[in-house]
Amino acid sequence: MAKQLKLKAQVRAATGRSVAKELRREGSVPANIYARGEAPTNLQIDKKEFTNLLAHATSEHLLVDLEITEGGTETSRLALIQEVQHHPLKGDVLHVDFHAVRADEKIHAAIPVEPVGEATGVKNHGGIMEVAVHELEVECLPRDLPDIIRIDVTELGVGQAIHVRDLQLPEGVAARANPDLTVIIVAAPRVEAEPAPGAATQPEVLKEKKEEAKTEEKK
Repeated sequence: MAKQLKLKAQVRAATGRSVAKELRREGSVPANIYARGEAPTNLQIDKKEFTNLLAHATSEHLLVDLEITEGGTETSRLALIQEVQHHPLKGDVLHVDFHAVRADEKIHAAIPVEPVGEATGVKNHGGIMEVAVHELEVECLPRDLPDIIRIDVTELGVGQAIHVRDLQLPEGVAARANPDLTVIIVAAPRVEAEPAPGAATQPEVLKEKKEEAKTEEKK
């Protein structure tokens, strides 16, 4: 299950591009928190703290306990990291969107899929394992949210697959995908096509014909 991660945030009154640039220069990241039936709240978070949090996580869809400070008052809100915007070249975090959730209300989140073990079809028969789904959207209460979905693939033979319906998800967690959707498959080894008989000697035949043509021209 997901660990309860704490993250400090401050309410900011000023908005706009120039404000966002200034915040980044000072080592902060502009953010917003959204909640059902409420207007969005503008926040700022420490860039170093947030980057470190992501560095130790399996995905960016994390459940965090936001400790929000406003005018000397601190409140705590449970929130899911909804979107992280990165600089296209540097990779730096530019903006973060949070979605406030309730502990007793089910949430939806995309959880990374990780194959575990070596499939027998790959190990013994040269098959190729293909991961068709890298993230699976699930529904559960915040306390049941998994960090990652690990799938044992050791028994998979060539041509065999694991579908959504085959997954052993933690108690309280349900997949929000077609049960017949293929998650992982072991494909047959690729066989390179052999050259057609006589293909290798074709250039020599063409060369001989060119030589004969030149001889006829001289005559």
